[in-house]
This record gives sequence, C-alpha cells and structure tokens, in this order.
Amino acid sequence: MTGKGQGFGFGLGKMKELADAFKKAQQVQEGAKQLQEELEQMEITGEAGGGLIKVIVSGNQEPRSVEISPDAINEDAEVLSDLVAAAMKDAYHKSTATMRERMEDLTSGLELPGLY
Repeated sequence: MTGKGQGFGFGLGKMKELADAFKKAQQVQEGAKQLQEELEQMEITGEAGGGLIKVIVSGNQEPRSVEISPDAINEDAEVLSDLVAAAMKDAYHKSTATMRERMEDLTSGLELPGLY
C-alpha cells in the first residue's frame, strides 16, 4: 500500500515555488497595465531628411502628428512622400524598441519553476 496519500507528487516546497511564481506573474501583470498607460502617454519622434519631416507616435505606435518643415514643401510630391514614410518607419522602430526594452525590464528575473 505504498504510494497512497501521496497526492499528485507536489510537496510543500513545490507548492510554495508555484505560489511564488503566481505572485510574480501577478506583479508582472500589474506592471504591464501600468506600462501600457505609460506607453500611451509617451511621445516618440521619428525624423527624416535631417529633420525636414517629423512623425510623432505614442509608445504604442499610435500616430499623433506629422510636422513638415516649410523647407520640405519645395520638394516634389514623391520625395515628400518618401520622407514621410521614412520618418514613420523611424518613429515605429524607436517605439517598438522602447516597448521591448520596457517589457524586458518588467519581466527580468521572472522564473516559473516547474513549468517547462
């Protein structure tokens, strides 16, 4: 009759590890909510043409505004279009890099023992 009363093989140590992991995950979830709010408030600027065009987006890549220098108006439509697209890409890359860095900071040290 060995093995009876053993449950699923979870000892108290494993239960504590699991409870700690859930606590850490909950902290990350709360931090992610706060980070989401911070990202919404951020303004990240992408530029092209040496500052002729500036695109401002939130940390969540939501477009906020486009600034076109009076000097850029002298360019033809194709060049202007390319500059706007380049500034948008710059803003997008900066915002995604910022988001990735912030998420890495938030989740650093998070280990979920026994959940491989």
